[in-house]
Amino acid sequence: MQLESYACTDAGPVREQNEDSFLVDKETGIFVVADGMGGHAAGEVASLMAVETIHSILVGREDPDETRLVRDVEEIDESDRLRERLRYAMNQASISIRRESESRPETRGMGTTVVVLVVEGDHAHLAHVGDSRAYLYRNGRLVRLTRDHSVVQQEIDAGRLTPELARLVSRRHVLTQSVGFHGPVEPDTTTRILEPGDLFILCSDGLTDPLDDDSIAGIIANTAFELLADKLTEEALKAGGEDNVTVMVVGVQ
Repeated sequence: MQLESYACTDAGPVREQNEDSFLVDKETGIFVVADGMGGHAAGEVASLMAVETIHSILVGREDPDETRLVRDVEEIDESDRLRERLRYAMNQASISIRRESESRPETRGMGTTVVVLVVEGDHAHLAHVGDSRAYLYRNGRLVRLTRDHSVVQQEIDAGRLTPELARLVSRRHVLTQSVGFHGPVEPDTTTRILEPGDLFILCSDGLTDPLDDDSIAGIIANTAFELLADKLTEEALKAGGEDNVTVMVVGVQ
């Protein structure tokens, strides 16, 4: 499978600082988006630390000690090992950010969301913590691959809020998990078989706050792939988005 990717990030019309970070490594098939939070410039520090730490661990040749737990178990396949490596990488990033936060008063309380896509052969492995999202666009249909780690999502799951009403509540950005601020994390992980023509979208909530899934699908359907990251960002800002916006698209050929 050959991969093509484009990304766009924008601070938005309100915030002086862009606290989002992203990484594109087509050679190793690693793609990351992180949305930082916590104090003046601290969000930018947290998101960058997460991206760099996760990438460093994923491209490392040696299995970290914690991932060896799955190596000697019978019938554990490569997908299981990769998902365990993703879990380990996110927790190492969380430890690093927390230590930095405790050593520098100006970064106290910082953290970040993270969503990671790793492509190996004909498999796509995903992991996320927080409310940055991953989508798959296949055969004209958009599927959300991640479930937000947020108080509002818990209310939706419990049937106390509809997705439509959830977009209006003031506490929709309160997270139940984040890398760094919440200490140890339990990322959601999944593996999917790739098909030619698959298109993955990784994004911060600067895209999904102003645009619902139907709007995003409509933009994808009517935009050339190489222009899509820029177009989604532009439309999010046009729709009233005030947050930092980061959009990454990864196409499978």
